[in-house]
Amino acid sequence: MTEAPEAPETAADRREGTVNQRGRGVNPSLLSGGVLVALVVALALVSFLWTPHDPSRVDAAHRLLGPDGTYWLGTDKFGRDIASRLMVGARTTLFVGVVAVGVAALLGTPLGIWAGMSRGLVGGLLARVTDLAMAFPALLLAIMFGAVFGASTLTAMVAIGLATVPAYIRIVRAGTLSVLAREYVLAARAAGRRGPGIAVRHVLPNVAGLVIVQGSVSFAIAVLAEAGLSFLGFGTAPPTPSWGRMLQESQELLFVHPLLALWPGLAIMLAVLGFNLAGDGLRDRYDPRSVSR
Repeated sequence: MTEAPEAPETAADRREGTVNQRGRGVNPSLLSGGVLVALVVALALVSFLWTPHDPSRVDAAHRLLGPDGTYWLGTDKFGRDIASRLMVGARTTLFVGVVAVGVAALLGTPLGIWAGMSRGLVGGLLARVTDLAMAFPALLLAIMFGAVFGASTLTAMVAIGLATVPAYIRIVRAGTLSVLAREYVLAARAAGRRGPGIAVRHVLPNVAGLVIVQGSVSFAIAVLAEAGLSFLGFGTAPPTPSWGRMLQESQELLFVHPLLALWPGLAIMLAVLGFNLAGDGLRDRYDPRSVSR
């Protein structure tokens, strides 16, 4: 018997195959970003158990030393060990990022689903309010919080989290509108399933990937925001080590001892790069629309 000819491959099949291939293979962005993020996490975890020196110990006899066998990255203008402060600063950075992203995700995800499922005036009003909130500079909001409630790690966490909420609302709303247009959701509505049931059973699982991707990007933003706030004096207060505070303390000696600014600046750069690369990799894995056509 003559075998029936195979159906020609469509563009949709090729895109689906590419997505599946990406899901099975190693994503370079996700791998490299994961390595950098793991390095920051490892520094933070190790700092709970061990640091080369006491990060808060002031020693006037060892001020502004260069890297050597005792002080691996040198000391600052107060004689404190830079390597130890970088390790504890990683802990502060991750703590701020986790809480800020958690606040934004817990508030922005349900509000985004509500905005996507609301019709008429309510849905349009929520969308416009979100647009207005995103137009307000996030760093300015955080500075206002610091000025009103005082400079502290808690203030920085809450301010950064609230400033990131509109981004979650917008992306989750877009994902919700896409899910609501699918046939199985229309069938569920025709069968009498109500809004809350559709939101929990169909919408939330489908927008979870978008929330994860946005979380990695928001983490990078939180790292930069915390460093900026601490540099300006509105973030983590001394003597708690913070990468941004270390940059702020090094600026008066920038041209005499540039290594004081190099180490925290390099730490911030690698942490932000790691979370951004991880976000790119997660987007490729969870969002088929990112596949090149």
